[in-house]
Amino acid sequence: MIRRDLSVLSNVVASQNDLHERFGGVVPEIASRAHVRCILPVIDEALKKASVTLSDLSAIAVVNQPGLVGSLLVGLTAAKTLALATGLPLVVVNHIEAHLYACRMLAGRDVFPAVGLVVSGGHTNLYDCHGPTDFEWLGATIDDAAGEAFDKVAQILGLPYPGGPAVEVTAREGNPKAFAFPRVFLKEERLEFSFSGLKTAVLYKANGIPGSREASPEKTPARIADLAASFQEAVLDVLVGKCRQALRQRGRNRLLVGGGVAANGRFRERLEAMCKATKSELFIAPREMCTDNAAMGAIAWELFEKGHTAPLNVDVTPGLVRKPKTKLV
Repeated sequence: MIRRDLSVLSNVVASQNDLHERFGGVVPEIASRAHVRCILPVIDEALKKASVTLSDLSAIAVVNQPGLVGSLLVGLTAAKTLALATGLPLVVVNHIEAHLYACRMLAGRDVFPAVGLVVSGGHTNLYDCHGPTDFEWLGATIDDAAGEAFDKVAQILGLPYPGGPAVEVTAREGNPKAFAFPRVFLKEERLEFSFSGLKTAVLYKANGIPGSREASPEKTPARIADLAASFQEAVLDVLVGKCRQALRQRGRNRLLVGGGVAANGRFRERLEAMCKATKSELFIAPREMCTDNAAMGAIAWELFEKGHTAPLNVDVTPGLVRKPKTKLV
C-alpha cells in the first residue's frame, strides 16, 4: 500500500525461494500454484499492516507484463476481481519500469531524465528514461539474463540457491583475476549483453572440457572462490561498462539501477566508482526493493493521475516487448 507521496504503508512479500531451491531456479508451474495459495493472504496482510480497508483505496494496481504467464494471470485476476467488487479503477503496471521507479522512490525527488538498467534473473535491459512513464528501449541481453547466469554458475560450483547472494559471498574469498573469462560486447558500442558463453566458460573451468583426456580439476574451496570471483567480475565489467557507454551515448548524467542483481555489494561499489569518474548521479533501489515486491508498483500513481486506467478485459503480456519507445503522457 503506497500513498501518493510515495510513503510505504505496507509491502508484504511472499518468498518462494524454498520451493525452487531444489531445482536451482524458478519453475513456472510451481510459481503459479504458490501465487494461487498466497495471493489472498498477502492482500489481507497488506491491508492489515497499512491499517486501511478497501474503501480507503483510490485504485487497484497490478503488474501485467512482463513475466511468467501463470503468475501474471493470478495477480491480474485477483486485481480485476477487487476492481469489479469495489468499483475502483484498475491500473496495470510494467514490471521492468516499476523496478526503475523504485529508484525514484528512494531519491525522494525527480530523477528524470536518466539512463536506466534493470538487471535480474529474467531481464538485463537498458533504457533511456525520459520521464516517469516515458521509457525508450536501448538494448538488452540477446540470450541469458545476468541473474540467471548467477543462478546457473552457483549450480555449477555447488553453491546454494538463490545463486546471486551465494556467488557474491563466495567471491569475497577469491581472486577476481584468477581466470580470464569473456566480456562479450564490452568493447563494442552496441548496448547489448550476452552471458551464455560466460556460463559455458565457467562450466569448463570448473568441470573440465567434455571428451578431454585431462583429469577434471578438483573443486577445492579456494578454486571455487576464484571461479566465483572471476565470474562475478566478468559480469560486472560488462554491466558497468554498458552503463557507462549508455550515459555517454545518450548524453545523460543520471543512472538508475534496479532488479535483484542490484543488491550485489560489489556491483554497487563498481557503479559508484564509475559514476564518480563520469560525474554522474547514481540512484540504486534499496536492497529490499531490488527483488520483486509490491511497493515499486507505486509507478501506478503516475499512470493513474494521467488517466491511464485499464478496462477489465485487459490481458497479460508475459514476454518482454522490444519496442523502440514506451511512452504514456
